[in-house]
Amino acid sequence: MPTAPASALPEVTASDQALRRFLHGLPGVDPVGLEARAASLGTRSIKTTAKAYAIDLAISMIDLTTLEGADTPGKVRALAAKAVHPDPIDRTTPATAAVCVYPDMVATAKAGLKGSGVKVASVATAFPAGRAALDVKLADTRDAVAAGADEIDMVIDRGAFLSGRYLKVYEEIVAVREASGDARLKVIFETGELSTYDNIRRASWLGMLAGADFIKTSTGKVAVNATPANTLLMLEAVRDFRLQTGIQVGVKPAGGIRTTKDAIKFLVLVNETAGPDWLDNHWFRFGASSLLNDLLMQRQKLATGRYSGPDYVTVD
Repeated sequence: MPTAPASALPEVTASDQALRRFLHGLPGVDPVGLEARAASLGTRSIKTTAKAYAIDLAISMIDLTTLEGADTPGKVRALAAKAVHPDPIDRTTPATAAVCVYPDMVATAKAGLKGSGVKVASVATAFPAGRAALDVKLADTRDAVAAGADEIDMVIDRGAFLSGRYLKVYEEIVAVREASGDARLKVIFETGELSTYDNIRRASWLGMLAGADFIKTSTGKVAVNATPANTLLMLEAVRDFRLQTGIQVGVKPAGGIRTTKDAIKFLVLVNETAGPDWLDNHWFRFGASSLLNDLLMQRQKLATGRYSGPDYVTVD
């Protein structure tokens, strides 16, 4: 079921002043220490049997995504088929977690995934810039849910956040949470536009206080997307939030994760920071469609001892 706003901390969101005091009272981030820890965890090596498990786990965590102006029903149907059977030659390959599309393509994706268990996620709230009035954002969300979306990926108003209007951002997330109904809500920060690690920590707590089911790094539409350091910071935030409130929130790094080696580094970050409770696609996702092809090639190499190259997989 979707998360409600954290009732354990009602005093924090009682006023703009209280919310500002809380967010600016969070511990400051040591950039050098954060990046050093992320880099150190990224050097961990795993054995072949663990690698096979990690590859299958990573595949099962992917939100297979197409968010282009040139998207067609045919492209979405093909993506849905790939999500259900990523490797048609090997039916032991796990399905991906979800297919993520624009609201007008939700019904097509839903039909293509019927009976598979793969979720339909839809971006909403004037993705990717979020520059629209609240009623437009809410209509966007309701349209996606009415078409069958299981999950909503919303973007925060970065302009409001960066100018310190935290309560406005909070209230907007709460409103989208309500409009999402039974759909799980992923709140996208666009970390590449937030400038500092302190802002990423504040945005993480703000999103969770407002009822996010997931906090997500980025849209994949800007130059700086998911990095080990910003994902590590968000993993620390969800860990600490659960300790304080008892509410578990997922994390989704998106954009720039392209190789199996990258994916395994992120899985190590999850295990070593938030813990094994997050090593499940209900709590951790990759927003990285190009990653799937490399995972499939590496999986085939482990199974056969041969590397087939890019022709082994379909071109998205």
